[in-house]
Amino acid sequence: MSFPTKYKYVIIGAGIHGLSTAYHLSKELKQKKVGSGKDILVIDKAAIGAGASGIACGIIRNNYFQPAMRELIAHSVALWEEDVEGYGYRPVGYMQISCESMHADVAGIYKQQQEIGYESLFIEGEKECLKYMKKNIFHDWQAKNITSILHEKKGGYAHNTKALYCLADKAEAEGVRILTGVEVTGFKTNKNSVTAVKTQKGDIECDYVIIGAGPWAKSFWDMLDLPDQIDIKDNDGNIHKNAKMWTYLCLVEGTLGVPPDYAMNNEGKMPPVIHIDTDAPLYSSEDGSLITDEIWGVYYKPDFHFGGVQGGAAPYIVEGEVKVDPYGIDSPDFVVGPEFVHMWTSALAHCQKRYENKYQYYKNEPSGGVGAFTPDNFPIFDKMKDNCYMILDSNHGYKMIGVGKLVAKEITGEKQRLLKPFRFERYAKGELHPVSNSPFPWS
Repeated sequence: MSFPTKYKYVIIGAGIHGLSTAYHLSKELKQKKVGSGKDILVIDKAAIGAGASGIACGIIRNNYFQPAMRELIAHSVALWEEDVEGYGYRPVGYMQISCESMHADVAGIYKQQQEIGYESLFIEGEKECLKYMKKNIFHDWQAKNITSILHEKKGGYAHNTKALYCLADKAEAEGVRILTGVEVTGFKTNKNSVTAVKTQKGDIECDYVIIGAGPWAKSFWDMLDLPDQIDIKDNDGNIHKNAKMWTYLCLVEGTLGVPPDYAMNNEGKMPPVIHIDTDAPLYSSEDGSLITDEIWGVYYKPDFHFGGVQGGAAPYIVEGEVKVDPYGIDSPDFVVGPEFVHMWTSALAHCQKRYENKYQYYKNEPSGGVGAFTPDNFPIFDKMKDNCYMILDSNHGYKMIGVGKLVAKEITGEKQRLLKPFRFERYAKGELHPVSNSPFPWS
């Protein structure tokens, strides 16, 4: 097929947001009798899943301190459940295992999960938590200083590549065209509207643009001449002048190369995804030295796609100039190093006896990546030009398969309540999301 010169809708990014939006937009256009999938073009400079969606850990959880995030994730979990097999979705559940400083936060999450009908259990007290874990999940559980457990019965994780290609197949079946190897270089605009997407292969005129570019969010923000700094009104009414719009965090994940079966639960079945945040001192599983006596957190799960026990720890801020390309495991700058490996394998041993002295099985291969984060570390879903919708996920992307459906409805004229708390205007209005005591910036 020849290179297109005009499409009604151009979607930039063939990750979870771009593909989900394309698929659901095609259905909305058809249902409303105002078009079809043939009006939609998805472009990506590399390939399907070449960005953050393609290397994601794949965890799907509702454990958020922010009410708006919980509702949005509940909506997305329902979409994962629509095609469990096609998306490679494993609904094994998710556990937030916490120390006392997070007890009240997690209790509030549990209460509001019940209010929105999201099935979960809440266990309180150090003795009760240890008993619950040893009896119901892992007989060798031994983590210290745990006083609350939120056990989400929904959620789990999904096979990222399978999910993305399933979405791509669904979109193409509706007539959507997906064109890879096309790099966007800028936009043509008239007043406050985009008239064409400029690429290295030529311009594509369009009526509407949707950008779901993950870690490349700042690049497109800059192409649209949007501000590098903004004033932010906090929830107490204080104005913070010239706050940095974008911050990059390095994402640290890896895989312990033991058979996934080694990590099964007491019944020999897939356990829930484990996330632990604790203030118990963390000691090295290699030499017994103290790694940290401050609050720390990790997550992990057996994963047949990754071929072992896969997970990660809290990210860290990247200072100075950031080069997003080459991305992921191809980057010389944003792959995990020995400090992460030492900490994470020691954390596994802290949690379960079976991982003691297993640090030598860590897969010494490139892993990790970089994420573009908004000022409050939560997504922005909004029109930033009259006909340009930006899905800026602040690294929450993969689990949010349902955002594309909501965006599709907004583009076709139906305002969505679930997206309203994520408008850009929240910074000026002082309608920020509440902040938890978690060591993770996105919880």
